[in-house]
Amino acid sequence: MTDSSSDSEARLRRALSRNRAFATGLLCVAAAIFAGTAAVPQPGFWIGLARAGAEAALVGGLADWFAVTALFRHPLGLPFPRTAVIPKNKDRIGEGLGDFVERNFLAPELLAAKLRELAPVARAARWLAEPEHASLFAQRIAETLPALLRSLEDRELRLFVARSFEAQLKEAELAPTLGRIVAMATKSGPLDPLVDRALDAASDLLARHGGRIYAMVAERSHWWIPRTLDRRIAEAIFDGIADLIGELRDPASEARHALRADLERLADGLVHSLDWRRRVAEFKDRLLEQEEVQVWLTSVWDGLRAIVLDDLESPDSRTRAALAQGLASLGLSLGRDEGMQARLHEGLEHVALAVVPWRGRIAALIAEVVRGWDARTMAARIELAIGSDLQYIRMNGTLVGAAVGCLLYLIARFALGP
Repeated sequence: MTDSSSDSEARLRRALSRNRAFATGLLCVAAAIFAGTAAVPQPGFWIGLARAGAEAALVGGLADWFAVTALFRHPLGLPFPRTAVIPKNKDRIGEGLGDFVERNFLAPELLAAKLRELAPVARAARWLAEPEHASLFAQRIAETLPALLRSLEDRELRLFVARSFEAQLKEAELAPTLGRIVAMATKSGPLDPLVDRALDAASDLLARHGGRIYAMVAERSHWWIPRTLDRRIAEAIFDGIADLIGELRDPASEARHALRADLERLADGLVHSLDWRRRVAEFKDRLLEQEEVQVWLTSVWDGLRAIVLDDLESPDSRTRAALAQGLASLGLSLGRDEGMQARLHEGLEHVALAVVPWRGRIAALIAEVVRGWDARTMAARIELAIGSDLQYIRMNGTLVGAAVGCLLYLIARFALGP
C-alpha cells in the first residue's frame, strides 16, 4: 500500500470515529435528559417539554443507529432479521454494481459523447506544445528508461535479441530494397555528392599509396626488365587511375554517364532479376554465418543499451533533449493539423467503442471479483468509505426526533387541551 492510500485511509478512519462519537454523544445526551426529567414527580411545562423531546430523540436516535448498524453487521451481535445487509447480499451487490457500470459507463452513445466532450487529442496537443510540459514528460520517460534497460541485462535476453535480429535479416529480401535505394539515389540529387565523396576517398587513397603501386609493379616484373621501365609502367597505371577519377568528377563526362547507366541497370536487376536476388541472398547468408557477425549481433543490444544509459546519466542528455524537442514539436504540429486531430480522435473513439461488445464480460468480471471478496472485509471497507457520512443520519434522527417530540407535546398541550 502506498503512502497516499495509507494517508487517505487514516483520514477516513478519523472522520468515521469523530462522527460516530458525536452521534453517540447526542444519543447519550438525550438519554440523560430523559432519565433526569422522568425522575421529576410533578413536571411543569418546561420539564414536560424537555422530557417529550428527549424521549422522541432517544427513539429516533436508536432507530437510526439500528438502521445504520444493520447495513454492516448484526446490531449488538444479535441475528435480527434483515440485518447485516451488505455481508449477506455481497454477491447480489456485485452483480448490481457490474450491471450499473455496464449500463451507465459502457453504453456506446455515452462513450462517444464523453470522448467528443473531452476532446482528448486536442487537449494532449495543447499540453505537449508547452515546452515545460514536454520537458516534464520527457524527464519522466527518461527516469524510467535506466531501470527498464538495466532490468534487461539477462544473457538469455541478449541471445534472444541476437537470434531475433538474425532471423529478421535471414527472412528479409534485401535485393529489391537495395535496388530501390540505388534507383532513388540515381534519379535524384544524392548520387552526385556520394560519387564525389567516393572519388575524393579514392584520390586520397591513391596519393597515400602511390609508392605501393610502384613496389607491386616491381615485384611482379621479370628480372630482365629494367627498373626504369617498371617505374614508367607504374607511373602509367597511376596516371591512368588519376585520369579516370578526374573524368568521373565531371558530371557531363562519358565516364560519369556510363557510371550512372551501370547503376540504373544494377538497380533494375536487383528489383526484377531472380539471379541478382539469389546472389544477394547467398551473400547475406554467408555473411550471417561468419563468427564475427554472430558476435556483433550478440553485442548489438549491449552496445545500444550502454550508449543510452551513458547518455541518460549525463546532465546534458541528448536523449532527454531530443525527447522534449520531439514531444513539443509533435504537440505543435498536431495542434495545427485539425484533420490529423479528427483522424486520431476517430481512431481513439473506435478503440473505445471496441470495448462495448465486451461490456457484458466486464460486468461479469466485476461480479466475479466481488463474489471472491470476504464478506466481513467488504463490509468493513464500505463502512470505512461511507460510514462517516451515514453517522449524519443518526445525528439527524436524534435531532429531528427531539423536534418532533417537542412539537407533539405542544400540540397535545395547547391544541387538544389538558
